[in-house]
Amino acid sequence: MTMKRLATVLAAIGGVFIFYVGVSYLVAPVATAEGFGLPTWPEGRGEGFLAVKGVRDIGFGLVMLTLLFAGQRKALGLTMAAIAFVPAGDMAVVLSKDGSTPTAFGVHGLTALAVAFTAGLLLRERPEAAGATQAASSPA
Repeated sequence: MTMKRLATVLAAIGGVFIFYVGVSYLVAPVATAEGFGLPTWPEGRGEGFLAVKGVRDIGFGLVMLTLLFAGQRKALGLTMAAIAFVPAGDMAVVLSKDGSTPTAFGVHGLTALAVAFTAGLLLRERPEAAGATQAASSPA
């Protein structure tokens, strides 16, 4: 598998996954929140904060998938580099609020690394020259 294909697959998986997480927070907020790693979560009228997280995650997924499908790979790489801050911040919040350390590192920390790794792959790509591609495919 080429690095470009790997970056594409990882970006697509990341966009679809975070979109799915967002939908989960809208459909089953309390059940989804239990896996976030915090010891408590909003209840009653505070559950609106879980919906806010859901909308945020859907938005991130849509941005990532839109840039991917539009072929804006450098913009996608820059966006994913910025988005890597979110799971890193989530990890820090879980740790600072006496949440689950395994979840903080295993879910949020690994997600931050995966997003940053994908961003790095996308940002390392070099555009192919149109003439070089044609010259390589035609016999001499």
